[in-house]
Amino acid sequence: MTRYFTKDHEWVAVEGDEATVGITDYAQSQLGDITFVELPGEGSEVGKGDSASVVDSVKAASDVYAPVSGKVTVANTALEDQPELVNSDPEGEGWLWKMSLSDADELEGLMDEASYQAYVAEL
Repeated sequence: MTRYFTKDHEWVAVEGDEATVGITDYAQSQLGDITFVELPGEGSEVGKGDSASVVDSVKAASDVYAPVSGKVTVANTALEDQPELVNSDPEGEGWLWKMSLSDADELEGLMDEASYQAYVAEL
């Protein structure tokens, strides 16, 4: 499984033509305690850069943008009752949605983990 990152602090883990999307540890630490997660509807089409989800925290509401285009196949409904999973395990159990990729070439513009860590270090 290959993991990519965006400058908006989303991650996408890709296996074949399936992708899992969430926000990074850096993003959740900046937001503070997550109180609610609005998930995209299963079957909805999202385009790269589209706002696909909203994460509400004690500090602010923040859009989560689709890092790549595709069709949402599964939303992490565990977050409806446990939005704090985004804080405790943002790059694991706190994933937001899974999707089928419509254009794998879009991954080429994203950062690998080393590049993302260097990017965050300069913020």
